[in-house]
Amino acid sequence: MVLTRHSKIIFIHGCFWHMHKCRYGRVTPATNSKFWQTKREGNVIRDKRNLRKLRKDGWKVLVIWECQTRNSEKLVSKLRNFLDT
Repeated sequence: MVLTRHSKIIFIHGCFWHMHKCRYGRVTPATNSKFWQTKREGNVIRDKRNLRKLRKDGWKVLVIWECQTRNSEKLVSKLRNFLDT
């Protein structure tokens, strides 16, 4: 989500696809694992590059992980803190 007026961006990342440190992000596919490992590592590299560029350009960025959406109270608090600053 892009909040242009506030110069804020919220990314919602899938834990598997972006290799989060949680148990969902550490899953190794049983088939074609080399392909998926390369694909996922590329996502992580691209994410870091994009976050660095956005922050350099003055954007405030929040990444919400898929696993964090399971606890709505913590999620609301995290979003509120980000949006209020």
